[in-house]
Amino acid sequence: MENLNLFIRSIFIDNMIFAYFLGMCSYLAVSKNVKTAFGLGIAVTFVLMIALPVTWCINQYLLLPGALSWLGAEYASADLSFLGLIMFISVIAALVQILEMVIEKYSPSLYNSLGIFLPLIAVNCAILGAVLFMQQREFTNAWTATVYGVGSGIGWLLAIVCLAAIRERLDFSNVPKPLKGIGITFIITGLMGIAFMSFLGIKL
Repeated sequence: MENLNLFIRSIFIDNMIFAYFLGMCSYLAVSKNVKTAFGLGIAVTFVLMIALPVTWCINQYLLLPGALSWLGAEYASADLSFLGLIMFISVIAALVQILEMVIEKYSPSLYNSLGIFLPLIAVNCAILGAVLFMQQREFTNAWTATVYGVGSGIGWLLAIVCLAAIRERLDFSNVPKPLKGIGITFIITGLMGIAFMSFLGIKL
């Protein structure tokens, strides 16, 4: 039940876009087309689903003070927590590189439509933010970290697909000329953020 609550909360209440404003660059740039936005959302969700349990294990068994005690008593006092950011970014970058090669091989059209934003998943602050939140919240096991990663990814996917669907409809709308493009997108994003605030009333 606790993991289900965490899953729902990470999608709607602690949404990476609307609660923490993380991953806004690709969110605004790739949300012009639903198909492309959905592809990027799936890619981000996949990276989060793998990165969270992997980084949890790294943090738990390598980085925390005393985490190396499993190697022997002489390593019990070791503290490698200063390597946290380097290790986390390396894991994320490796996963994104593998994902990029897979997408290029099996879906060239999606690879071309995502363009530079596919390798930029490696520096998507939503992913690094989820990893750091995982470390801050001290999840007790890798499964909980995975649930949080999947929920955060789905929340990001939901946000970008909804915005892309709205922006596609705006092509047939009479938007005032000064607001066309990024201007109306910012307004819509703000309204969607306010709408998602209604989920704060959910008691989990």
